[in-house]
Amino acid sequence: MTGRVEGKVAFITGAARGQGRSHAVRLAQEGADIIAVDVCKQLENVPFAMSTPEDLATTADLVKAEGRRVVTAEVDVRDYAALKAAVDSGVEQLGRLDVVVANAGIGNEGGQLSELDETLWQDMIDVNLGGVWKSVKAAIPHLIAGERGGSIVLTSSVGGLKAYPNVGHYIAAKHGVVGLMRTFAVELGQHSIRVNSVHPTHVNTPMVMNEGTYKLFRPDLENPGPADLEPICRMFHILPIPWVESVDVSNAVLFLASDESRYMTGVTLPIDAGSMLK
Repeated sequence: MTGRVEGKVAFITGAARGQGRSHAVRLAQEGADIIAVDVCKQLENVPFAMSTPEDLATTADLVKAEGRRVVTAEVDVRDYAALKAAVDSGVEQLGRLDVVVANAGIGNEGGQLSELDETLWQDMIDVNLGGVWKSVKAAIPHLIAGERGGSIVLTSSVGGLKAYPNVGHYIAAKHGVVGLMRTFAVELGQHSIRVNSVHPTHVNTPMVMNEGTYKLFRPDLENPGPADLEPICRMFHILPIPWVESVDVSNAVLFLASDESRYMTGVTLPIDAGSMLK
């Protein structure tokens, strides 16, 4: 099966690398043109290296290599005016909008909620929850104006469906994404716009595979690495794997973006190797 989103245009946040880049390439492979945005700079209090302009350019090259058109912009999802300008420009250049993938997110230092630094809390909520709301808000007028319906996919997490200790701000934001998804689904259904969320477990991207995560999960070791993280991550899952790959999430996003899921809305879809069974 090919051409599952042929002729459609998808707006993707956090598209410079990781899951966002994978989503852009996977949708392009199935016929979509892409509006790709990312912050492309280091944000304060984020303990791992973030995306660069070169990363976003690489995503654009990969989309073009699939024979599809792409429009890029360096945008912080906390900035609604910049998001709106990027979406407006992308739609003007590509002619329409059909799919929104609100994927951009951060991780930062954790701790018990009763002791968590307020700045860390606010950064997490502003990016991982507020940024999702603003991204969708910027896109909705174009989806409605197109009068063709559409599909919105929000990136949550297994942590949007259950709790883990010491990352309560992340858990709160990702649970909030589910509330956004369900409310948007109710409000936009009259326009045949479907809204769903994906809930990955650990994904093999820089947001997980970094020194901070290794030390968080293996404080017993002086210089832990990926091999030290692997057995811990396996414990989270029913299937015998430590993490999933970005393309595993992208395939779920593609399904929700395509007409194969044309009557699915308000769904929380785990890509979790059975984590929700534990």
